[in-house]
Amino acid sequence: MPGTYKTIELVGTSPQGFAEAVTAAVTEASNTVRHMDWFEVVEMRGRIGQGKVEEFQVTVKIGFKIER
Repeated sequence: MPGTYKTIELVGTSPQGFAEAVTAAVTEASNTVRHMDWFEVVEMRGRIGQGKVEEFQVTVKIGFKIER
């Protein structure tokens, strides 16, 4: 279906893994953004503390359709 889309960029975090970090970002966005259709992982990184991985971080673009 034709339409116009807008993207937002978010950073999701999780101590569990990258997939969970993406889920966290999408879940949080769903509280205020309607008509989300897709996401794109732009960057993956993490935080290290005391020689161990403490947090996974992902930057995601989320696309949603503009309402008319």
